[in-house]
Amino acid sequence: MQKLRSLVCLAAVWSVAPHLAWAAAKPIALFNGKDLTGWTHYLWDSQAKRQDTATPMSAVWSVKDGVLICQGKPVGYIRTEKEYENYRLSLEWRWPAGTEGGNNGVLVHTTTPNALGPWPKSIEVQLAKDNAGDFWVIGTSIEVENAETRRQGRRHINLTDGSEKPIGEWNKMEIECRGDEIKVWVNGELVNHATRASERRGAISLQSEGALIHFRNISLTPLGN
Repeated sequence: MQKLRSLVCLAAVWSVAPHLAWAAAKPIALFNGKDLTGWTHYLWDSQAKRQDTATPMSAVWSVKDGVLICQGKPVGYIRTEKEYENYRLSLEWRWPAGTEGGNNGVLVHTTTPNALGPWPKSIEVQLAKDNAGDFWVIGTSIEVENAETRRQGRRHINLTDGSEKPIGEWNKMEIECRGDEIKVWVNGELVNHATRASERRGAISLQSEGALIHFRNISLTPLGN
């Protein structure tokens, strides 16, 4: 009987252990608040329709007081030098006071460049004003519930309205990528959920897409397999 109890207890520990390991995983800072160590950039010449290798990263991306500033032009993106899978990404963004907001996005599972003009093969989580949390597929595929009403070409509309804060205030986005699933929260509210993603691993990218935008507190927490 004692042996049986021990086996039951051991089984219980093993069933809980993976979850404890995920819970104990410490966030990894992807942005150090000082410079763009760990990131590389890609810019696009919209007239020549090719990569812009003449414009330096510093002309578009800069850091001040712990904030990552993107000018929005030229179009392009920065991407992590490392690739990731099974993680929870957390970041904050804002449209600066006095602006009208604009378009931008977080690209997860980034791989091959130029899958669609300047954009690499990836799954975009939209940051565009009033549309934060939409999915856009770039050379990839996903499934969402009620796709017949929520899918518009490459776009998969988010589930809520009014999750974003006014211009000038910081918003928080969390993106959980686990296996072929992707979940998105904006300011603590679950706004989108994709399944059967065609990609499960890749770099993480931030777009430069025409409008001034600020980022801070970019971190990633591993979730295990």
